[in-house]
Amino acid sequence: MAIATMGITVLDCPDPKELADFYAAVLDGTVEGGPGDEWVTVSTPDGAKRLGFQRSEGYRPPEWPSTEHGQQLHLDLYVPRDRIDEAERQVIDLGARPVRGDDDGKLDFRVYLDPVGHPFCLCTC
Repeated sequence: MAIATMGITVLDCPDPKELADFYAAVLDGTVEGGPGDEWVTVSTPDGAKRLGFQRSEGYRPPEWPSTEHGQQLHLDLYVPRDRIDEAERQVIDLGARPVRGDDDGKLDFRVYLDPVGHPFCLCTC
């Protein structure tokens, strides 16, 4: 018997609503909570709460790939292989910054930083 069940993944950030809007757009999700809220969540189309965002006044973004201010966690987001270039354009348009490509197709992932510096990967499936 499990001791616990998996809840949601929570990211610290300076503005929970702003970062939730970014991930809601990437995941076609719904934001619950609004401007000024200390805690905001994103639910995916199946209704599951997948991500939470909490305000951190002293937030310092990770410095990937440095270990001085390590990444702490990262999200792997799956994209069909034939949509990876389109997905990349879309996340960049939403405010992501690319930091590592897929080495001309040799890797099955690409690494980005979200608008406040959390690393995430678009992984092909």
